[in-house]
Formats: sequence, structure tokens, C-alpha cells
Amino acid sequence: MSKTTTTLALAASVATAIAGLSTAAHAQSNEKCYGISLAGENDCAAGPGTTCAGTSTVDYQGNAWTFVPAGTCETTEVEGDRMGSLEELDRDLPA
Repeated sequence: MSKTTTTLALAASVATAIAGLSTAAHAQSNEKCYGISLAGENDCAAGPGTTCAGTSTVDYQGNAWTFVPAGTCETTEVEGDRMGSLEELDRDLPA
């Protein structure tokens, strides 16, 4: 293998490793928060009545979630003196 090829392979490996660390850090610094999304603004894989990102149909739908910074979900307030939850809620579900 030529010196240029070896250098490019090493650079690609380092870039891949850094990208992997960045993704892992991002995943660890966020958590799913249920019941805080506005209609159509949930992140992917919400519960029944939704199929993926942006498919919630009710504001603050209890089975729809949004990623928030870790440790902030349960202190996130929404209309009606309600709070976010780390677990799926039975409130505000589509009819």
C-alpha cells in the first residue's frame, strides 16, 4: 500500500471513530419526553395513532415524545399546569 493510501485510510478511520463518539454523546445527552409535543412536531416512533416523526395529531399527545436534554423532561411545563413525563401518558390521545 502506498503512503498516500495508508494516510487516507488512517484519516477515514479517525473520522469514523470521531463521528461515532459524537453520535453516542448525543444519544446520552437527550431523553424521550412524552406529552410535550405540539401536533405534528413529535419525534419518531410515538405510540398508537402515530407512525413516525411529525405524525401526532393532538397538542401534548400523551403517547408522542420529543427528545429533550437529559434531566429536563419532568420539569418541562405545558399548557394546563401539566408536565412532561419519561413514560407514555394516557392523556390527550387522538379520538
